Amino acid sequence: MTHEFHRIGVVGMGYVGLTLTAALARKGFTVYGVDTQTAVLDSLAKGQPHIYEPGVAEVFAEHVGRNILVGPDLPDEPVDAAIVCVSTPTDEATRRPNLKNLAAAAEYIAERCDPDVLVVVRSTVPVGTSRAIVLPVLRDRWGVEPHLVMAPERTIQGQALRELVELPQVVGGLDDESLRLGLDLFGGLARELVPVSSMEVAELVKLTNNCHTDLIYSFGNEIAMLTERLGLDPLEVIRATNLDYPRPDIAKPGYVGGGCLSKDPYLLIDSARQRGHEPYLLGKVRELNEDLPAHVAQRVVELMGDTAGATLCVLGWAYKGWPPTDDMRGTPIAGMMPVFRAAGMRVTGHDPLVGDEVIRAYGGEPVPVDAGFAGADAVLVITDHPDYRRLDLGHLMAGGRTRLVYDSWRILDEPTVLRHGARYAGIGYEPVGAR
Repeated sequence: MTHEFHRIGVVGMGYVGLTLTAALARKGFTVYGVDTQTAVLDSLAKGQPHIYEPGVAEVFAEHVGRNILVGPDLPDEPVDAAIVCVSTPTDEATRRPNLKNLAAAAEYIAERCDPDVLVVVRSTVPVGTSRAIVLPVLRDRWGVEPHLVMAPERTIQGQALRELVELPQVVGGLDDESLRLGLDLFGGLARELVPVSSMEVAELVKLTNNCHTDLIYSFGNEIAMLTERLGLDPLEVIRATNLDYPRPDIAKPGYVGGGCLSKDPYLLIDSARQRGHEPYLLGKVRELNEDLPAHVAQRVVELMGDTAGATLCVLGWAYKGWPPTDDMRGTPIAGMMPVFRAAGMRVTGHDPLVGDEVIRAYGGEPVPVDAGFAGADAVLVITDHPDYRRLDLGHLMAGGRTRLVYDSWRILDEPTVLRHGARYAGIGYEPVGAR
């Protein structure tokens, strides 16, 4: 018999909780969003999401105060399910997972909810965490076996509302009854369900997805490191490699950041180490992808030559440009700025979505695109945001003093750059004319 869910609590209104709340509300659920940050709650209560994601602002504007209710606590009346969406960061120095938020959320749900509630772990966690951290808290508080499932979030930023419905939803339960309830809940959201045999399988599915993506991107970057030294074009190599060849495509070189790909490999590494296994690939993959921004920054400095007092205009400060986002987690600029400062460069910056105050916080001076080009000795394109693909490069470079355009994603027209007397380069691509 199918269990009906109507009232859903979402604990943690970061990216995962925010998008899930919007998706559930569109499906007719009443969603109670909980967060500890007053500024976040105040913004959401006004129907103004604090994180950019296409479609979410429209959903909140329509549903907040109706079937989206946000506050510091779950309601006094019982909810049918409580979904944990808190952050699970890693320590910047040790890279070990910090699961304090998860433990606190479990304690809160145990105190606030009844034992018949379905508890869902949606946060990304090391394998075994739902059983080792969440389960004991609920069991000890309630004195009974809880209904507990792990159902990982697997969306990509920029397409979350669509993917929450269209992507297969993996669900692993503590027991058969928990699994049944979890499938009933997510059956009201997702088109396809993937029941798995345990919470641990569900935890590993999420980590496997993201670590594999990290690995795929790293290979494109590995090729770029080779072509840079061989004097070849990585995009030419990759296009010829992929064309009508029936094996997995090679990814273009590029930066790999964001809240998931910059963190989840360390969660899987920790999971392995806790069981006496040192992974062969994961650490090296992460090292390569994390070193790329500083490597590019150093190449920009070397290609410019004299950098003392020079101005560099950086286009794109979020961690990626497509799909567009304002997320700064894992942003390449963080690893680049120390190199630019050491070279004595002034850095100006623009991003279609990132606010001026954030650019300043990272050490840049916000500028419009046209002013950035006009005052720049060099331009560095970090993201492939659609706005940058549409730039009138001839107009922007006319009469300027720009002598280098480093186009990380190769979205600008190289002949136009060269025609205006500047050098052109990209990740792994440094033709003779750009030396």
